[in-house]
Amino acid sequence: MFKIPAKGLVWAIHSPQIMGIINCTSDSFYAGSRQQNLASVLSKVAQFIKEGVSIVDIGAQSTRPNATLLSAELEIEQLVPVVYGIRQIYPDILISIDTFYASVAEACLNAGANIINDISCGSFDSAILEVVAKQKAGFIGMYLTGSIQSMHEIEPRENIITSLLTFFEEKKKVLLTAGIEQWVIDPGFGFGKTIEENFKIVRELATLQQIGLPILLGASRKSSIYKTLGVTAEEALNGTTMVNTLALLNEVNILRVHDVKETVELVQLLPHLK
Repeated sequence: MFKIPAKGLVWAIHSPQIMGIINCTSDSFYAGSRQQNLASVLSKVAQFIKEGVSIVDIGAQSTRPNATLLSAELEIEQLVPVVYGIRQIYPDILISIDTFYASVAEACLNAGANIINDISCGSFDSAILEVVAKQKAGFIGMYLTGSIQSMHEIEPRENIITSLLTFFEEKKKVLLTAGIEQWVIDPGFGFGKTIEENFKIVRELATLQQIGLPILLGASRKSSIYKTLGVTAEEALNGTTMVNTLALLNEVNILRVHDVKETVELVQLLPHLK
């Protein structure tokens, strides 16, 4: 079992957990995750909780290829009222904030969030690590190469698993220096990787367990799945379920998904089929 700090709440990971995606943006690659106002966000959170979600992950910044970059100020404007609104109604739900800005992280943690989910693992704004450590918040750090502008460019490498192991061992040292010992790693399915590299990550997730930290996979409805199947993101639930099944068989700890009900059912059924 893992125990991760989560500002005011206990984040104990002893069985697979489901993180439900809520995007406060009109620019997300999957239309079904977009919520345009507080009322729609609260409705989605209520649905997710009823379906068995463990964590809700709120973001205002689209990180799809060619997306328009939002400023930290705009992220704060969109996220803080949402976080505050959720916290007032659901005092015990774990709220994660998908951001790489330190100022956004601090504002949202002050509004009631528990976890910071940073696609850059502290590389884009290193001050975010100080914020997380100071507030005793949870932290999810993703494998990412390149800058904000080049993060979707595929860099040459011999073995993606070797690159992941090297990256996270180095990041463990950086985070420990910042005062963060227990956190969650995300191999970054879909960011600057070939389709084959993405699927190799899922096949060999168990290798990443040697890092000694819980593993999150966010493959839900992504292009490696729908392009392989020749469908759209809207039609990629079945493919996502296949990928998530293999991830669970490789002992992933957290699945970040758009479809909570279906993934919770998967987690419930799989032990009976092994």
